[in-house]
Amino acid sequence: MVGKQRGVGYEAIADILRSRIASGELPAGEKVPSENDLMEAYGVGRETAYKALRLLRDDGLTVSRQGAPTRVRKFEPIRRYANERLSAEVWGNGTSMWDIDVRDEKAKVTDVEVTRLESSSKVAAALNLTRGEPVVRRSRRYLLDGKPILRAISYLPAKIADGTPIAQPNTGPGGIYARLADLGHAPAMFREEVRVRMPTKEEKAQLKLDRGTPVIIVVRTASTAEGQAVEVNEMTMDSASYILDYAINA
Repeated sequence: MVGKQRGVGYEAIADILRSRIASGELPAGEKVPSENDLMEAYGVGRETAYKALRLLRDDGLTVSRQGAPTRVRKFEPIRRYANERLSAEVWGNGTSMWDIDVRDEKAKVTDVEVTRLESSSKVAAALNLTRGEPVVRRSRRYLLDGKPILRAISYLPAKIADGTPIAQPNTGPGGIYARLADLGHAPAMFREEVRVRMPTKEEKAQLKLDRGTPVIIVVRTASTAEGQAVEVNEMTMDSASYILDYAINA
């Protein structure tokens, strides 16, 4: 604990703790000073100490569990190799893209739902369809060590997916892209849009997010060599679990 400093506000206390975390003085997994510690060290009331700790938590720097001390958040990322995982050499050989992202462990796919519905304006525009034209929607969550890390929702034109393994929960080796190739609609180009925002209440529950954790939204459109869009996939990722890795040739 640092030496006593009197009369500081909760933002100043939070700044001091941020510096200690950034410098490694408080490493990942380490206990953060408690409210009582801060009250003693800085001569402040409980509300001030509480607000300082809340700032760190809301910034995503610490995590707390009921009945357990607050600790510095650990960041043990999955490195998502976008170029490698989308290569035809991967899905064309029946390899799961998840075997590229998570090489030492097996990600579990859960809550798989496949439905046929009318396309929204957004989906229709992405797939170059008329609004209301039917699509097959595939929704699933991915878990690692029992922790949800990603939710993905794909939309494909029903005129391509109807009556094929794409419309079944288990698409087979290589996943959606291998089945599209089987049907003569092999993806040849992928476009991804990436943005970061705070999660909705539903997303917090689905991904079991700690307070102050943003989500990464990746919207990927897969197109054939002829430029036909055959899938749009919106992925919602736990930002505390991912590094997005892109290799771009000059």
